[in-house]
Amino acid sequence: MNHKEKPLAELTLRKYEKPYRLTGRELVKKLCLSMGLLQPADSRDVVVDVFLSLLKSPEPVTLQDIEKSVKLSRKKHNMSTAGSAASNVRRQVKRLKDCFIVEKVGRSYRIAENAPLHEVFAERIEKFYLPTIVSRVKEYCEAVEGERWKNDRPAVSQVQKPDE
Repeated sequence: MNHKEKPLAELTLRKYEKPYRLTGRELVKKLCLSMGLLQPADSRDVVVDVFLSLLKSPEPVTLQDIEKSVKLSRKKHNMSTAGSAASNVRRQVKRLKDCFIVEKVGRSYRIAENAPLHEVFAERIEKFYLPTIVSRVKEYCEAVEGERWKNDRPAVSQVQKPDE
């Protein structure tokens, strides 16, 4: 992908059923799916454990603490610890940071402003991130519409109707 094709911002949102009867890791997994942090049927779901580690911690946590927590969580749920290497944990924390859910405090990380998650989503994603993406998509729509009739395409009135 060349630099002109790399998105400046990206957001995937999915709507699932209401979160009835979901708890713990499964609830966080569904949130990750809803926010596009995880793809449906993706077995590589370490981001769920990274997110869960940050959600459960009342204080900012280091990458090493997150890594330990991820490994414990995966063992607790009888899951492979593959993907819980320090490099992947860093990558997953960066993904959460890039979508404004997590912030760095010194050498540690926490949920943004230590605020309730629904407030983080409303303030940082819904009110800030999403409108900038929607605005740019509209600009592309307008630009495409401007190009739409430039290709010698006949006007609707010039197209012969089938029954003529």
